[in-house]
Amino acid sequence: MTTQSADPSIDEYADTARYQRPWYWYDWANSAFVTTTATVLFGPYLTAIATEAACPGLPDGADCTTDLNVLGLPIDPGSLHPYTVGFSTFVGALLLIFVGAIADRTKRPARLMALFAGIGATAASLMFFVEGTNWQLGVVLLMVASIALGASLVVYDAILVRIAHPDDRDKVSSRGWALGYLGGGLLLAVNFLMLSGAEDDEVGQTVRLSMLMAGLWWGLFTLIPVIGMWQMRGVEKPVVAAKAGVVGGTLRQLSDTFRHLLGLRQTLLFLVAYMFFNDGIQTVIGQSSLYGTAELGFSETTMLTLFLMVQFVAFGGALVFGRIARRLGAWRTVLGGIVMWVLVIVAAFFVPEKALAALFALGVGIGLVMGGTQALSRSMYSQLVPRDREAEFFSLYQALERGTSWFGAVIFGLVHQLTDSYRPAILALLVFFVLGGVLLSKVDMRRGIREAGNEVPAVL
Repeated sequence: MTTQSADPSIDEYADTARYQRPWYWYDWANSAFVTTTATVLFGPYLTAIATEAACPGLPDGADCTTDLNVLGLPIDPGSLHPYTVGFSTFVGALLLIFVGAIADRTKRPARLMALFAGIGATAASLMFFVEGTNWQLGVVLLMVASIALGASLVVYDAILVRIAHPDDRDKVSSRGWALGYLGGGLLLAVNFLMLSGAEDDEVGQTVRLSMLMAGLWWGLFTLIPVIGMWQMRGVEKPVVAAKAGVVGGTLRQLSDTFRHLLGLRQTLLFLVAYMFFNDGIQTVIGQSSLYGTAELGFSETTMLTLFLMVQFVAFGGALVFGRIARRLGAWRTVLGGIVMWVLVIVAAFFVPEKALAALFALGVGIGLVMGGTQALSRSMYSQLVPRDREAEFFSLYQALERGTSWFGAVIFGLVHQLTDSYRPAILALLVFFVLGGVLLSKVDMRRGIREAGNEVPAVL
């Protein structure tokens, strides 16, 4: 399928390039929650609360043999967090598709992003009140924060297409991701110092305070991109006529989008590939803290130290991957990153219990590849998105990024429940990277960009 190019002129990008600096700051804002709460603290914290609810007074090191009753289903306390992640991302995947259609009909996209970010930051801040055996509140707040984050990122990612020329998107996307890792790392460093100085009976309170700080950080720093892009206009003429109304127009636009996507075969192939390898990435990120504490026997303080290091390594890794992409192209660079992920997973399976040096070596590998593959995947996809339908198509992208990871999280939890070990659970994630890499290798980027009616960048 070939469409007539509707690319804006270089002058139009020059007019919108002033929004790049405030745009970067939303990566900085939300990464505090993603790093401190979603990745490092909340998994082990929710597991500890769920275990206390199922097995009150259980001695340290003893196994809980009683399941939680969740809507009539028996759930192992150790699997509650991955199951919650899986369910919330599955529900979010359905909702984000509608968010994209609405966002493309919004004249001021930054204001819509502010709404979703505000909801997510509020839920993240309220995690301070999760304590005792109240795992139910933790489950609800995690779901709300995760879905709101995904919705805000639909709008945020779509803005990239409007503020950066195709030749600059790898650089702009990588800088955003890098700033996000730097911001998340700085707050994590503060949380690390707080936990290091806490007495044993103060650890729970300190974890809750750290999660409150992450929520406030997300909300307050979101003001920078919102104010900086407040006057930025969205699509002037929605694909579906405005007279159709918000609900009717949104549904008609969604139907039209899916028909359009079926005609963009390379875009569709990229999305399927991304569904697999990103599923693996998101599951590794989301469950790594649980793997380190429950399987490898490290303390939360050690895992905080590890993730602090990973954040700063990832800051450099995102910038390095961006530079490599300028020479080799994003497609080849991401394929190389997937190979590195396979090596990381295999190494994680063999890390001995309490082997600190091996753990930190693994962390360096994760940091190098983590930011680069995600940042370049975003910029690659932006090249395959039709003009004036950015938010719709990025809603599909976010639905896969935040939504399909439910499968990896559920597989991770299911394998643990069957084997009572997280080692085979982490190894099971290899299939996602292998399938994703094979499918990505078959994507013809140049053809896909032309199918979408976009300008082909100098280096692919």
